[in-house]
Amino acid sequence: MSAQIEKLQAAIAPYREQIINHKVYNAIKNLEDLKVFMQFHVYAVWDFMSLLKTLQNNLTCTSVPWFPTGNADTRYLINEIVNGEESDIDDLGIRKSHFEIYLDAMEQCGADTTPIHTFIKVLRNTKDLKAAFLAAGTYQEAVEFVDFTFKIIDSDQWHLQSAIFTFGREDLIPGMFYSIVKDIDLRFPDSVSKFKYYLERHIEVDGDHHSHLALQMTANLCGTDEDYWMEAEKATIASLQKRIKLWDGVYNQITNASKELQPLSTY
Repeated sequence: MSAQIEKLQAAIAPYREQIINHKVYNAIKNLEDLKVFMQFHVYAVWDFMSLLKTLQNNLTCTSVPWFPTGNADTRYLINEIVNGEESDIDDLGIRKSHFEIYLDAMEQCGADTTPIHTFIKVLRNTKDLKAAFLAAGTYQEAVEFVDFTFKIIDSDQWHLQSAIFTFGREDLIPGMFYSIVKDIDLRFPDSVSKFKYYLERHIEVDGDHHSHLALQMTANLCGTDEDYWMEAEKATIASLQKRIKLWDGVYNQITNASKELQPLSTY
């Protein structure tokens, strides 16, 4: 591991600890609480895929006529990750993206998928994030999380896109949360098995193989440019702060005595 990666990891460690030890996990006591979590988290699952495809579009040739684009090692790294994230297998052995597997898990447990489906439909038709958020009644914390991701996407700075992808995403879900889900699955085996499978796939694939590929991709893109590494550190910290705020939103919604899922967006 390069000295630059070790330095970046040390700088972001306090923020990662806040996420891994966030009070939201202990707040999840039952299936209803888990539904709330998923209705927030699904936006992070979706924009992860958008960030992934942005990197593939930038680092490889995805248009015709084809031309060799960028560094072949970096092309390999991002294409390998895309293959696993966009066309994995679900619990029945059917090829699906991780986003589609997540939607299946939401539907199995009874979480409301209407907002995210509305968001996708409006965005597909209008290409307008603001209009999609408004139509879906997206929670404000989820709005801000996705907006930040797309700010980095629109920056066209590949090293920043790679950095928040590598250091600020799904490997942040702690073992404690997986234990909670396993406990709920024991009580509601016909409601949580698909979500448990989703987490297991992330632990198996993202936590090992993909994380190593992503680290190398970021190292390739930042190279020996100290300014790039400092910019990557700053962007990653901002990304982690948005995740903390997203988890704060989930926690506040779960601990709301009424448990009524009212949209929080003032976008």
